Amino acid sequence: MKIRSVTATPVNIPLRAPYRFSYGSTASLTKTVIEVLTDDGVVGLGECADGDRASEVMAAGAKLIGLDLRAISQAEGLLVPGMAYTPWGNVAAARRVFGGIEMAMWDARGKTEGVPVALLLGGAVRDGVALTEYFSYRLPGTDPGEATPLEIAHYCAAMIEAHGSTVFEGKVATVSMAEEVTMLREIRAAIGARELRIDANGGYTLPTARLALRAFSPFDISWFEEPCEDYEDMAALRAHTDISFSSHRIDLRKAVALRCPDAIVTNLNELGGIAATVAFIKAAEAFNVGFRFHSGETGIGSAAYLQVSAAVEAVRGASQTLLRWYGDDVIEGGPMVPKDGKLALPMGVGLGVTLDRKALARCHQRYLDEGAFPSGVAGLGYGGRFRKG
Repeated sequence: MKIRSVTATPVNIPLRAPYRFSYGSTASLTKTVIEVLTDDGVVGLGECADGDRASEVMAAGAKLIGLDLRAISQAEGLLVPGMAYTPWGNVAAARRVFGGIEMAMWDARGKTEGVPVALLLGGAVRDGVALTEYFSYRLPGTDPGEATPLEIAHYCAAMIEAHGSTVFEGKVATVSMAEEVTMLREIRAAIGARELRIDANGGYTLPTARLALRAFSPFDISWFEEPCEDYEDMAALRAHTDISFSSHRIDLRKAVALRCPDAIVTNLNELGGIAATVAFIKAAEAFNVGFRFHSGETGIGSAAYLQVSAAVEAVRGASQTLLRWYGDDVIEGGPMVPKDGKLALPMGVGLGVTLDRKALARCHQRYLDEGAFPSGVAGLGYGGRFRKG
């Protein structure tokens, strides 16, 4: 079970319609597909979810040749500096790259031993993983998109009818607050008593976030993700609401000290892989801080967080997903299709998914044609129009 080679391929996963959020909009998601080949001929699959990391993955992987798949700690020591800062490299970036390679090591180990990753982590405690149904203003694409509050509400109602969706989550801080009040009113009418969450992606200043809380309060919001960027600002909002807050920013010590946010929402790469994520979830649970996974991975990264979610009881509540919006994927049978608010654990060994070579080539060619997102094709990337309200 030793590593023979590590290869990486950047891909673009198209969205069926470009969606808007506080930073602008995006039409595609750039990811890096990782393959770890063992001396037994087994290929493990992994993913870097934060863009084109192919050159970094290849350079890092060269340091792991000959290493046993089970030597996770040793691999981390070779690739990730043991301090928070170093003048010789970006520690956070190194952690993300290692997280993608480590994901592939777990997949290869599971395939070699003939068991799913969830079993390697101690066994599944659930057979289905709860996921949210996402909504946003979307520009026309393969799907017509949604340009008005009523169209978004109709989309949510259609998801209930077609897929039995149970938890809805979507973007705010994208249009005027008055229009978003109308949007949430229409959505609440369309989904009835089902759970409703919103996400501002840190797009509000503290004073505007206070106004938003008052404006959105009639609509029974269960979670508000990143109304502001900083933990301190979210803690200051505590006096104005009993809505739970979540954040993509990872600082467990500060979350415990401020008692805010209530949950941290991130992916396997940000935390440095499957083993580190399991340890983080257990630490967060000990301090009464919730944990969920966020959206935007290919079927490989999605399968990995399904395996972890199935094996770790503390991953409670619905995690995020954009799977319904994907126009393509790199796995056989992809994109995955949630039903009744859940995805079943993939059947099979390792991560439980198989790479579709034709789809990989197609998505890689799309990357070559479009460039890496978020910049991507002119006018379809995000960032240029961001201004906090």
